Amino acid sequence: MTEGILGPAHRWLTLGVVSVIVLVAFEAMSVATAMPVAVADLGGLRFYAWSFSGFLVTSLFAMVVAGERCDAEGPRRPLLAGVAVFAVGLLVAGTAPSMAVFVLGRAVQGLGGGAIIVAVYVVVGRAYEERLRPRLFSALSGAWVLPSIVGPSLSGWVAQHLSWRLVFLAMPVLVVPAVAAMYPRLAALGGGSAARREGRKRAAAAAAVGVATLQYAGQRHDRFSLPLATAALALLAPTVRLLLPAGTLRFARGLPTSVAMRGVLAGSFFGAETFVPLMLVTERGFSPARAGLLLTGGALGWALGSWFQGRPTAPPERWRLVRTGCALVAVAVLGVAAVLLPGVPTWPAALAWIVGGIGMGLAMASVGVLLLELSPPQDQGANSAALQVSDALASVVTIGAGGAVYAYAVARPGPDDAAFAVIYVAMAVLAVAGAVLASRLRPVPQPAR
Repeated sequence: MTEGILGPAHRWLTLGVVSVIVLVAFEAMSVATAMPVAVADLGGLRFYAWSFSGFLVTSLFAMVVAGERCDAEGPRRPLLAGVAVFAVGLLVAGTAPSMAVFVLGRAVQGLGGGAIIVAVYVVVGRAYEERLRPRLFSALSGAWVLPSIVGPSLSGWVAQHLSWRLVFLAMPVLVVPAVAAMYPRLAALGGGSAARREGRKRAAAAAAVGVATLQYAGQRHDRFSLPLATAALALLAPTVRLLLPAGTLRFARGLPTSVAMRGVLAGSFFGAETFVPLMLVTERGFSPARAGLLLTGGALGWALGSWFQGRPTAPPERWRLVRTGCALVAVAVLGVAAVLLPGVPTWPAALAWIVGGIGMGLAMASVGVLLLELSPPQDQGANSAALQVSDALASVVTIGAGGAVYAYAVARPGPDDAAFAVIYVAMAVLAVAGAVLASRLRPVPQPAR
C-alpha cells in the first residue's frame, strides 16, 4: 500500500506543518475581529489601517530573505525562526501599552508570517514526493476551515467580554506542540547550492517601502493621494523585476506564468472579497456579522476545491484546474455584482462566493504544485518567495485600486452602487484573463534528442 502524508515517514512533519498553518489561520481570522476593540482601547483609531499595513510590509521583506536562507541552508532554521518571531509579535501586540507598540508587534508578526509561508512551501518541495504534494496542499487549505468558522465569533466574544489582549496572548501556546512535532524531521532537509542573488534584499526593502506608501496613499483620500501613489508605483516598478523570475510580467511559459498566475488569482479574488461585506452592509442592510458569514462560505468552498485537486481522480493536467478555477472566480464575482441589481435577492451572492472559494481551492493549490515541479531544488526557496510576493503585490494593487474607486464615489453625491459594480467587473475581467492565460503554465516542449 502506498504511503500517504500521514504515513510513518511523514506523519509528525505533516501534523507539525498543519499546526503551524492553523496558528497563522487563527491569527488572520481572529485578529481582524478583535482589532477595532484593541485600537479603541489604545486610543489609536486613526492608525487602524497600519495595524494591517505593518504586517503586510514586513512580511513582504521576510518572504525574500527566508527564500534565500531556505535555498542556502534548508528550511529548518527559517521555519523555526519564523514561528518564534511570529509568537514574539503576538506577545508584543498582546501586552502593548500604546498604539505605537501595538503596530510594532504587528510588524514583528509580519516578519514571522512571511518567513513561515515561504519555508512551508520549501518543506513541501523537499520532504514530500510529487504525488503527495497535492494532498498536502489540500491539508494546508483544510487547516483554515476551523479558524474560519470559529475564529471570528470566538475572538469577538473574548474581546467583548474578557479582553482583546487574550486574543493575542492565547495563540502562542499553539507553537510548542507544532515545533515539537516537526523538529526531528526538519533536521534532514538540507539546503542546496543556490547562486548568490545580488540586490534581492535591497529590492525587497524598496518594494516594502513602495507597498507601504501605496497603502498610505489609498488611506489619505486627499490631493496628496495621487502623487504618493505615483511615487510608490515608480519605486515598485524597477524592484518587482528583481523579485520575480524573468518573464513573469509577460507570462512566459512555465515557471514565470505560475508566479504571475498566483498574482492574478489573489488580485481578482481578494480585490473583490474586500468589498463584499461593505457592499452587503451599505447597499443591502446586512449586519457586519451576517455579511461575514458569506466570507466563511468562501473559505469552506476553498477547502472543498483544494480537497478535490488533491484526489487521485483529479485531472493530471494541472493547468486545466487553474483555468477552471479562474473561470469560477470570474463567475463568482459577477454573481456577487448581480446583487446590486434591483429585485435580485441576496442568496445568490452567498452561493456565488462558495463557488469562488472552490475555484480558488482548485487553482491556488495547483499553482503551488506546478511551481515546485518546475523549480530545481536549489531554487525552491527563491521561487516560493516570488510566488508569495506576486500574491501580496497583486492584492495590494487591486485592493488599493478598488479603494480609490470607492473613495471617489463616496466623495460625490449619490448612491455608491456604481462604484461596487466597477470594482467587481474589473476583478472579473482579471480572472477571465487568468483563464485565458492558464495554458501558458505548460512549459516549452524540449526538442527530442
